[in-house]
Amino acid sequence: MVIGVAVWDLHLPGCSSLKEKRSILKSVKDRLHNQFNVSVAETARQDVHQRAELTACVVSGDRAHANSVLDALDRFIEAEVRVRIIDSYTTYY
Repeated sequence: MVIGVAVWDLHLPGCSSLKEKRSILKSVKDRLHNQFNVSVAETARQDVHQRAELTACVVSGDRAHANSVLDALDRFIEAEVRVRIIDSYTTYY
């Protein structure tokens, strides 16, 4: 069993309130969960309007599958026009 974890440090340009930030992140998290069947949470910077940290986790029988899912998540986040990736990393357990 392999557990893959991807973390993105995000900038949300134009967010002027926490309510607006929550709306964007909820949409992104729900779409990631529904499309890729992964667990996603906001894990840091909850009180900052234009910054967020999202973490996604996938459990798989082999590393190649976990890696392909996390790569797809990364492409999805990169294509999301409402957020910009500042930094990201991936870890396997």
